[in-house]
Amino acid sequence: MAHINSVVDLQQDGEIAVIAVNSPPVNALSAAVRGGIARAVEIAVAESVVKAIVLISDGRTFNAGSDVAEFDQPPVPPSLAETLGAIENATKPCPGTLIGSRPNSVFRWGHSP
Repeated sequence: MAHINSVVDLQQDGEIAVIAVNSPPVNALSAAVRGGIARAVEIAVAESVVKAIVLISDGRTFNAGSDVAEFDQPPVPPSLAETLGAIENATKPCPGTLIGSRPNSVFRWGHSP
């Protein structure tokens, strides 16, 4: 479908939109990651053939939390709450499996409208 930005891609596999985050080394939730995810969800929701949206990561860690490189910077939208809101308010199911960097560090989430 689209290269969203330098760290987020959106691909379509049949009726499934796949949002892939690739921001080494740990896919921290930088402004680029947050913005890319929010934009990708918006595009996927608008695509009539897409029935579900899956969020994945390239690499060993889905997300390691905030980007420490941004701690001394002014906030850049979207906020994490706004990004999560885009996922939670999507009109299409957004299932996912998030794998952490420790063994047995698995968190599964999902949303079904």
